[in-house]
Amino acid sequence: MEKTNTPIKSRIVIAALFVCLASLLPAAEQTPAGNDSQSGTVILDPQTISKQAESPASKDAGPGPNTEPMARGPFQPSWESLKNYQCPEWFRDAKFGIFADWGPQCQPEVPDGSGWYARDLYVQGSKDHNVHLQKYGHPSKVGFKDVCNDWKGEKFDPDKLLALYQRAGAKYLVAMANHHDNFDLWDSTYQPWNSVNIGLKRNLIGDWAKATRAAGLRFGVSVHASPAWSWYGTSVKADTTGPLAGIPYDGNLTKKDGKGQWWEGLDPQDLYAQSRKPGDRQAYCDKFYNRTLDLINRYQPDVLYFDDRKLPLADAEAYGLRIAAHLYNSSITRNSGRNEAVMNTKGLDEMQQRCLVYDIERGRTDRINAQPWQTDTCIGNWFYDPVFLQRHKYRKAGDVVRLLCDVVSKNGNLLLSVPIRGNGELDADEIAILQDIGKWMNINGEAIYATRPWKTFGEGPSTIPTDKEKQIGEWRVKLNQLWDFRDGCKPYTSEDIRFTQSKDGKTLYAIVMGVPKESLKIKSLAGEKIQGISLLGSDAKLNWKQEADALVIQPAAEWPCQHTVAFKIELAEQ
Repeated sequence: MEKTNTPIKSRIVIAALFVCLASLLPAAEQTPAGNDSQSGTVILDPQTISKQAESPASKDAGPGPNTEPMARGPFQPSWESLKNYQCPEWFRDAKFGIFADWGPQCQPEVPDGSGWYARDLYVQGSKDHNVHLQKYGHPSKVGFKDVCNDWKGEKFDPDKLLALYQRAGAKYLVAMANHHDNFDLWDSTYQPWNSVNIGLKRNLIGDWAKATRAAGLRFGVSVHASPAWSWYGTSVKADTTGPLAGIPYDGNLTKKDGKGQWWEGLDPQDLYAQSRKPGDRQAYCDKFYNRTLDLINRYQPDVLYFDDRKLPLADAEAYGLRIAAHLYNSSITRNSGRNEAVMNTKGLDEMQQRCLVYDIERGRTDRINAQPWQTDTCIGNWFYDPVFLQRHKYRKAGDVVRLLCDVVSKNGNLLLSVPIRGNGELDADEIAILQDIGKWMNINGEAIYATRPWKTFGEGPSTIPTDKEKQIGEWRVKLNQLWDFRDGCKPYTSEDIRFTQSKDGKTLYAIVMGVPKESLKIKSLAGEKIQGISLLGSDAKLNWKQEADALVIQPAAEWPCQHTVAFKIELAEQ
């Protein structure tokens, strides 16, 4: 996930530069600038880390001989083979999922933090660095490894959370399995820095999976760890000013430094991934691949979300292609020849969207997409930030509902993150938002679940892009993405309408993105043959008529919802 407190335009520029550099430059091989032979500490030169990297031999290089075997089946690790993928019906019907983006970076609860605590605590002068000094100490001695150990999640109750998510109307849960911080949240075979060995001392993914399936929801996992190789580069730097200037941060530590420490026997390089000996990049990629297959094999996720452009480890895409084939073939084996699995990544071109399910982080398309897709977004920051509760600045339930309606009208799903506190609880405002979403879904879910796009997604002022949206859209197109833009660019009104329809095409739903105060005119329905119209959540008879240029519906005496209402329109046989 990206940082969320930077202005949108700045984030776009940063993201564009990051994507371009990541796709064009090989990953860096570094040699130590110095070696403390007595302590075992390897002091790495940040200049070298930022400029050089060792990469597998080519883009086609893949897993070495000591890696997990790929499941056999009809899918082969190639784009050509993956084009035979069909998105499962359950995902197309579900429409709404919850993203449990919970890990050790939630523990510090930094007000207005960057969202990348594990990285930015090593940036002298940053808010994360200053909070870390106050809470834990200087990162030359106490770094993110120690935050992982401090994270206990003592109030975490997955069954209680799943009951709340279910009442909110969610049909699937995606739980974070690791973040860029490289810390695995299950009893990982290949990563000793995991939630069973350290800190939480519980199999978080196992707990999420059990609770999710017991609640009748589909279960997914998200994997964000592939960039740790470069993302953690700050951890081998040092203060440039002050009394500890020049003393390396703990990202330089190795296993030898652990004697007598709480982490004795563990190698910090397994977490920080900053060793740069020949062959280390290949080993890093192999290990990431093994960790991911271990995750798939143990928990059999219905959704596998990657926080990566196109594929994880894009400098050696054979890894990602093998992961996709393994996921699909494994699902086919478990489901009597039917693939029920979804794999999400970002930045997919038209061909690749036939192979994987396209995800747009905090954005959406401006049209009906030919293939099913998903947006993931958050009601606050990705990791828990107490400022959102203190200032009551979370996204309102009505805003979430309108976003959901817009996304569904364009053949998409909404994956919504509701940040969990370090102790494992939601705060009072978050619970209220989920409850309000659930109230709306109980009334209007018929217009959302198991629907398909109509011939047009909607009408009204919000369908006309603003200059800002056009600018962002043009930038996205240059990166071979759909024209997508940040959610919430233009406020909705009662003139804005979104359409969905039943699978058989006999019932149309017109979702009005604001409660009408006057006669509602739906221009897209001019000339349509209509048998009857009702208001979801109401038994009142509606007055309506067809005019030459629009369907006109008179306002109801009482509306069942405060912010968004849905009309059920029975279409006549053509």
